[in-house]
Amino acid sequence: MPSRIHVATEYAPLRRVAMRHAGDFTRPLDGPDLPPVLARQQATSTWTSYDPATVRAQQDQFIALLRDRGTDVVLLPAAPGCSAQHYPRDIAVVIDHVLFRARLNSPHRLPETDALSDPALDVQPVDLERGTIEGGDVLLPDTGRVLVGLSEETSPDGVAALQESLAQHGLDREVVPVHFKVKGIVHLDDHLAVVAPGTALIHREVFTADQNRWFDSHFDDLLPVTDAEARAVQVNVLAIAPTTIVVAAGSDRIAAALAARGLEVLTVDYSEVTRIPGSLRCTTLPLLRT
Repeated sequence: MPSRIHVATEYAPLRRVAMRHAGDFTRPLDGPDLPPVLARQQATSTWTSYDPATVRAQQDQFIALLRDRGTDVVLLPAAPGCSAQHYPRDIAVVIDHVLFRARLNSPHRLPETDALSDPALDVQPVDLERGTIEGGDVLLPDTGRVLVGLSEETSPDGVAALQESLAQHGLDREVVPVHFKVKGIVHLDDHLAVVAPGTALIHREVFTADQNRWFDSHFDDLLPVTDAEARAVQVNVLAIAPTTIVVAAGSDRIAAALAARGLEVLTVDYSEVTRIPGSLRCTTLPLLRT
């Protein structure tokens, strides 16, 4: 029987993906009980409440596009009370043939990971031993490396635990911690997107000088994005094939830059989804790329 999971890069043809419809918005975004992490994140990204029905309608349009392109979309069961449950990218990551369960930093999101036991996934997740790490911080630029952003949600211990677990499962990959020069970063994938072999969108201003030099030496083509584009979550695109990228409507300059490089650019209206700082990549958990 063919493998039900395997992901080696960010851009191999997407054959199977998990998604979950948005639930009601329940998280307070202001007031005296605002968590310090969220307060820092609000300085670097825009947070406003969303209309769940509108988010689900926009997700359905995206699901239709994916299915039309030959991707099997697995809909995960609801996680009652979890506002960000339509961002299943954060709860796990497939690296090669292993599904690693994330160690979520936010306690209110922990019930979201229960869906990884859903029979529709037909896979047993691997648990990491310590630290925190979320899928939005994990990028696969090629078959040899794993980039992991040290955001507000991912700790050095979590990065080390992932490296150890990769070795335990026979996966020969180097885990590269990615360093930011500012606090309040939600996830790496809001500031860096690997869109094709050797090609990435990058919000340079949030990375340290050393980190930017590392990117320069390891990518062939880096497309800079502006602060405004990053705040609008326009970096959070999704490659569904080495030559095909899905971007959010309104990302006109980014779409033109990608098209100028010979990439096919598809557009989806995700304006309601992005009221919480996540977009196309956040709402998808790739299970199989071939």
